[in-house]
Amino acid sequence: MENRPPFHSQMALALAQARAAARRGEVPVGAVLVGADGTILAQAGNRTRELSDPTAHAEILAIRQACAILGSERLPGAQLWVTLEPCPMCAAAISAARIRTLYYGADDAKMGGVAHGARIFDHPQCHHRPQVYDGFCADQSRELLLQFFAGRR
Repeated sequence: MENRPPFHSQMALALAQARAAARRGEVPVGAVLVGADGTILAQAGNRTRELSDPTAHAEILAIRQACAILGSERLPGAQLWVTLEPCPMCAAAISAARIRTLYYGADDAKMGGVAHGARIFDHPQCHHRPQVYDGFCADQSRELLLQFFAGRR
């Protein structure tokens, strides 16, 4: 039987990263990546505008940081906490990194790639399918996004 650390939600940290992204003028999405041993490896918020990089989503940045720390392109046993359903690009990166578990907050009917749209993990070409749990702090995550976009209109 696998020896895992006790369950502990990291959504509060992901929400803090999302709020920081909003303060920078970025779409408020935050992510926290936890290693197999339960230690926090990386935290990130969206930085697409700041870095002029369409791939600088919170999930991608957290995966890059964690891989650099571990010196590996794979993160077996890791957990990713993110405030919004990952887009298809991020879902593909989650699969490529072999992340064990994905926890996310709000659904994204427009750009989601897990439960909506492309449903990356459902494709036969998907080499690794993480365990997926949705709805963690979904109302708080959704409210951050609504406030952000209401202020832009």
